[in-house]
Amino acid sequence: MSTIAPVRISDSVRSLSERARVMHRRRPSTGNILAYVVLIGASAVFLTPLVWMVRSSFMSNFQILKFPPDWIPNPILWQNYPEALKALEFTRVVANTLRLVILNSLGIFITAPMSAYAFGRLRWPGRNLFWALILSTMMLPGAVTLIPTFLGWRALGAINTYYPLWVSSWFGGHAFNIFLLRQFFLTLPRELEEAAVMDGAGRLRILWTILVPLSKPAIVTIIIFDFLYRWNELLAPIIYLYSEPKFTLAMRLASFRGMYHAQFGYLMAASTVTVLPIIALYFAAQQYFVEGIALTGIKG
Repeated sequence: MSTIAPVRISDSVRSLSERARVMHRRRPSTGNILAYVVLIGASAVFLTPLVWMVRSSFMSNFQILKFPPDWIPNPILWQNYPEALKALEFTRVVANTLRLVILNSLGIFITAPMSAYAFGRLRWPGRNLFWALILSTMMLPGAVTLIPTFLGWRALGAINTYYPLWVSSWFGGHAFNIFLLRQFFLTLPRELEEAAVMDGAGRLRILWTILVPLSKPAIVTIIIFDFLYRWNELLAPIIYLYSEPKFTLAMRLASFRGMYHAQFGYLMAASTVTVLPIIALYFAAQQYFVEGIALTGIKG
């Protein structure tokens, strides 16, 4: 045994070294080099506004408006952040925004898979007609339904409440959510359902114990999209909310620009803090997000 082990180790080392030499001899093609150059250039273009915002958050008005611009703050004004967050009433508005985000995400998680399952896996009279109607709502601009929706909520006495901002998510949310999940459900083999039916499982059990766990990438994708939308939503809160203690983060940030229109450093600091949760969420769920987009089929 003592004589065999060194031979195996030497063989492994030799094979690895030969593989390394082969890979070293491979030269990237011109197409790969061009693709990398294009991607790096595009990344630099898209990251420039973010870098500009962060560097401006540590500057005074004079430094921000200086031309040609200085990319490195000198001196660094750390006090922009605590002063901006205090003026923004950050804790309260973030709590209001998170409340809406959680209510919307929970509603989408519960009702969107049920709607997608009904349209993608069940057969019932009028299914195609109702599916066409749901898809047609994606073609309507939000401004078309803005006034009728407002009048309806006003008739219900829900103005200056959070109900108009989250109730719709408990009915599947946006049609895109149902569409994305339906397309994902169509890619799953029906043999799984048939086997579950043979074991005596009902429709809800099939949905929540088989299809939903297999559709985790698609569900995470629609929740991320909804989080981004709700976190940055400004139009609907402005229409339905007028009491300042109920303001969301986007509303407060918009009013912050009016209150401190000359303090660009405060504005950039507040905007930087607002963007950080979105970046953190994307990196935390990047794998599911990319997988959900890549695996969603166009069948059916």
